[in-house]
Amino acid sequence: MSMKHRLIIMNFLQFAVWGAYLTSMGSYLVSLNQTSHIGMFYAIQGIVSMFMPALIGVVADRWVPAQKLYSLCHFIAGVFMIAAGYYGYSAGAGVEFSILFTLYTISVAFYMPTLALSNSVAYSVLDKAGLDTIKAFPPIRIFGTIGFICAMLFVDVTGYQHTHAQFFTSGILGLALAVYAISYLPDIAIVRSDGASKSIVESLGLDAFRLFRSRKMAIFFIFSMLLGVSLQITNGFANPFITSFKAIPEFVDSFGANHANALISISQVSETLCILLIPVFLRKFGIKKVMLIAMAAWALRFGLFGVGDPGPNVWMFILSMIVYGVAFDFFNISGSLFVDKETATSIRSSAQGLFMLMTNGVGATVGTLGAQAVVSRFTHPIEHNGTYYTVGDWSSVWYIFAGYALVVAVLFAFIFNYKHRQ
Repeated sequence: MSMKHRLIIMNFLQFAVWGAYLTSMGSYLVSLNQTSHIGMFYAIQGIVSMFMPALIGVVADRWVPAQKLYSLCHFIAGVFMIAAGYYGYSAGAGVEFSILFTLYTISVAFYMPTLALSNSVAYSVLDKAGLDTIKAFPPIRIFGTIGFICAMLFVDVTGYQHTHAQFFTSGILGLALAVYAISYLPDIAIVRSDGASKSIVESLGLDAFRLFRSRKMAIFFIFSMLLGVSLQITNGFANPFITSFKAIPEFVDSFGANHANALISISQVSETLCILLIPVFLRKFGIKKVMLIAMAAWALRFGLFGVGDPGPNVWMFILSMIVYGVAFDFFNISGSLFVDKETATSIRSSAQGLFMLMTNGVGATVGTLGAQAVVSRFTHPIEHNGTYYTVGDWSSVWYIFAGYALVVAVLFAFIFNYKHRQ
């Protein structure tokens, strides 16, 4: 098997592990009448992302080869995710938040660092093979999104999206990847320094904070955090929202209400395709306009959720899923490219870490906790035919999120000054 195919399998499994529960866990929590805890389950991903990837990265840089540490992290994450699934199975409707959340948190704490480790392994393998990572990696990375979609559709078709079985699915995939990594990925040599080794501050990427001395970069990172608030909202609440239509007689048999994950998977398909648009848009319009397009797309995505339904207006949900590709890629990937272009080579990796910290760490954590407060204010759980649903004024919820994205866009347009040279 060629190295390219080995990396394709690694990326496929890497994101299949995540896709098995990320968009459907909210519906499982609703079925346990724990809607008020959805925000915490998603926020913990952002919290552990603030420090675990950096700490694991230091270990990989200094002591343990990346592919071995990658395998170990997936093994630990998989074991605790299976433990979460077993607890959900054994406790049934009597699941306690504290126990399930603890098991899930330990799993996520070891999974999130593997996102960066998988890139490190891939880049090292491609470099060793003499390939251009900029050209060779994107076609490999696309299989990660394909894996995510396949896992989503699997838990949808099997009905696992509303049960603890999604945790079993994720955990088993994680253990399979742990075995695969240690068996089929090549050794990644630890680069020993010949004198001037990095300090812990440099290894953790804290030296990148000096970028805040630049007004342009400070504004960019602050708005990255503000827009990062939107990143995990639909992952946590879109599935419970769409599924809640099953409590309304006219929508009870609709495809969308019964297969929310399949509907949401269109978002990931759109994300894959929109990656191809980024170079064209960046060259023609520049980072400011591309980021504004992303902000407008987030507002449109949320707004379409507010007016759509899984019946006659299901096209609005589908359009919202298509818009997601623009909202996510034009922000995440374009922002990453901007950071790469505007920072010195010596702190480029640290600057990327800072970008992830501001978006997927601080921003996403604040966003999911804030979204939980909004959802709890406008909705409430009900029991219908023996199943819990979260119902209420969902339209106001989505309009608030849309309004927030629009306000951020307007402020960004006036405050962030960047002249693009085509």
